[in-house]
Amino acid sequence: MNNRFYQSALAALFTLGIFSSAYAQTSPEIKEKDFRKHISHLASDELKGRMTGTEQEKAAAEYISKEFKRFGLKPYFNGSWFQNFPFISGVELKGNNSFTFSSTDKKYVVEKDFIPLGFSSSLSVSGEVVFAGYGISSKDNGYDDYEGLNLEGKIVLVLRYNPEYDNPHSKLEEFASFRYKANIAKEKGAKAILFVNGPAPVEEDKLQKLTYDRASSVPGIAAVHISRSAADAMLSKSGFTVKSLQEKIKADGEPHSFSVAGVTVQLETGVAEVKKEGINVAGIIPGSDKNLKDEYIVIGAHYDHLGMGGANSLYRGDEPQIHNGADDNASGTSGILELAEYLSKNKKQLKRSIILAGFSGEELGLLGSSHMVNNPVVANEKITAMINLDMIGRLTDSALIVYGTGTSSGWKEMLNKNKPADLNLTFNDEGYGPSDHSSFYGKNIPVLFFFTGTHSDYHRPGDDAEKINYTGLEAVVKYVAAMVMDISQMSSRPEYVNVPRKDNQRMGGWKVYVGTIPDYAYSGQGLKITGVNEGSPAKKAGLHGGDIITKFGAKQINNIYDYVYALQELVPGDIVDLDVTRGEEKIQLKLELGAK
Repeated sequence: MNNRFYQSALAALFTLGIFSSAYAQTSPEIKEKDFRKHISHLASDELKGRMTGTEQEKAAAEYISKEFKRFGLKPYFNGSWFQNFPFISGVELKGNNSFTFSSTDKKYVVEKDFIPLGFSSSLSVSGEVVFAGYGISSKDNGYDDYEGLNLEGKIVLVLRYNPEYDNPHSKLEEFASFRYKANIAKEKGAKAILFVNGPAPVEEDKLQKLTYDRASSVPGIAAVHISRSAADAMLSKSGFTVKSLQEKIKADGEPHSFSVAGVTVQLETGVAEVKKEGINVAGIIPGSDKNLKDEYIVIGAHYDHLGMGGANSLYRGDEPQIHNGADDNASGTSGILELAEYLSKNKKQLKRSIILAGFSGEELGLLGSSHMVNNPVVANEKITAMINLDMIGRLTDSALIVYGTGTSSGWKEMLNKNKPADLNLTFNDEGYGPSDHSSFYGKNIPVLFFFTGTHSDYHRPGDDAEKINYTGLEAVVKYVAAMVMDISQMSSRPEYVNVPRKDNQRMGGWKVYVGTIPDYAYSGQGLKITGVNEGSPAKKAGLHGGDIITKFGAKQINNIYDYVYALQELVPGDIVDLDVTRGEEKIQLKLELGAK
């Protein structure tokens, strides 16, 4: 239900005597020593960081399922503990990758002299070369490397970064990404774009690694990073080097673009997605009330982490290291295991059924929880609440943060009633956020997300088991147990409240506000949204959760990056046409952009 106003009687239900505060005094089954056991295994070097799609992820899922079975739970997924989901884990070079040009006989070697970028299309192209400075076109900032150039059917050579590379506050920085420059070059008619490192701001000439940025390729253009020596050879007949061109642009404060005479490039790129499967694991405790057992409470935690690091790691060392993820999120996983044991032993007091779920793929974009709500075993309408435990192992100064407190009208009263004296609570009303509860909130399910805060070991190799505050972890999980007991006993289900999302994320310096909430787990064509903010331009235009935006104004939208670039070029008050896929239907909408 998408309604911000609820019956006042609902709030009263939380204060009635039928919800016994005795549940806050949990039994000895929730014990510090059990948390230590679970976390020491899940966050051990043996499991190598539990990266989704690895053997170590499977081992962690098996461990969770065996514990669920030991505690008396039943398999949730139609007789199985496991629900597999497909995902793209990365990209790899495939087929032919070659790079030559007419003014040299040298054979350039892939991964040494050049490398396709992860979002490159797989193409075989040839064409004349145009040097286009930094490959930036921004009329608002008075800078256009493409002014006066004809790129139709050409191959464009551009410098990395932006011409104000020594200014950390440059407005041109938002136009400096590889993807943005590739999109602009494609719009200008180029077949391929070649990137080169200038000697500034970094003298070292190092090729990019082949990485996947969790979005589809830029269709119709090859994107390649080439060595500075290869670019210098290409420019030699024109009397320039990469260094001299960069210095000239810097000194003049304006573009210096031109056709590179007498040079034709032959280029072949082959980049393929690597597809794997992740694993959700879940068990169920049936409710005891004949009228309420067909309603469900989901208690979830993601059990995956970063493996040996990768793109989401904040570690900057040269050698890969195991990221054990003790707090993120062996702590939350140990929480659902302890709750599984406690609730199973108190199942006669549970009127509603309880689903305990370990999600994978959270670190890659809420993949597992998104798959679970989009491929439900029980209808999402039957899920009365979702409780998420993510990073609950570093309790400091007794401070516990609870998100989602506005997603049902009685949450705050219930939270305060069950609060132990030694916990200091901070409430945040929002239901959307960077963890698995967001997937459920997008299906109009009230949520609560328990979190003890970030720390200096977040997404780094130092997030190890010995740094967990086990006494604090026990206190948090006992508190959650009391909440679950109360929710399971409510005579009426908690009603869903749509909480407007605070617009505090200024991605790419947008001037405009739309109010869409992207589905980061979606890897198809277009931008899929999980919902829209109440009262936002998106809501007024008629966009719904589940819609896929394929065109925004004049821009084709293949992924979230295309959407970002489209917004960068617009101003508040602009009215844009949208092409939207809604199920099997294609629809057109008009949207008036708001201001930040």
